[in-house]
Amino acid sequence: MTTGRNVVTSRALVDAVSTALGSVFSGLLLVLLLGGGWLVQTAGVVVGVVVPTVAAMSILRRTPLIVTGADRVTLLRGVLTGACATIVVLSLADVMPLRSWPLFALALPAVFLDAVDGWVARRSNNASPAGGRLDMETDAILLMILSVPLAWSVGPWVFGIGAMRYLFVAASWLRPVLRRQLAFSQFRRIVAGTQGVVLVAAVMPVLPVPAAAAATGTALVLLVISFGKDIVTLERASSEGS
Repeated sequence: MTTGRNVVTSRALVDAVSTALGSVFSGLLLVLLLGGGWLVQTAGVVVGVVVPTVAAMSILRRTPLIVTGADRVTLLRGVLTGACATIVVLSLADVMPLRSWPLFALALPAVFLDAVDGWVARRSNNASPAGGRLDMETDAILLMILSVPLAWSVGPWVFGIGAMRYLFVAASWLRPVLRRQLAFSQFRRIVAGTQGVVLVAAVMPVLPVPAAAAATGTALVLLVISFGKDIVTLERASSEGS
């Protein structure tokens, strides 16, 4: 039993270290290829390392310590998300455009793999609340990262897409009823999946800004409706239960 636990721990450590090193390598490669001053490059690498490292550390804190194939896909998404963060730092420093092909090339697989990790979890019968939380938080931070350059280049409302999840969490600190478990909703699932697709499309330089504005504006409206429905549902359940 102890040997088996040691093997699991060793594999988790390998996954965590590999994720951190992969994020460092990808950040260094990006700044070397894309340029910028040393201060901007350093900031880009540091910011890019934070997201995947936090994801890896969250796995190491699990009890029991279990790492599934779906978790590894999510960790890969974390590395890609960190690389997107590096590019966003460079774009905000005017090293490259706010909407660029490098950002699109990294964000596209990060969004696509969101469907893959869930499929892997279901296929291997390893779906778990911990894995679901890691997946959800990776989604949320990717939306936040992509919304930053778009808020500057398309319109400030785009930042609302990235901030919505965190505003809901902040509201739940003041209103504990919002922390309750929600029943599955196909509408919520579709709206959530749409956000990443829309933001990835919006960062393409060839997409006209008016089209990107229309797409992100529509996505934000749907997201507000989805969160609004959830809030109403939780408040009604609280009133009926009191």
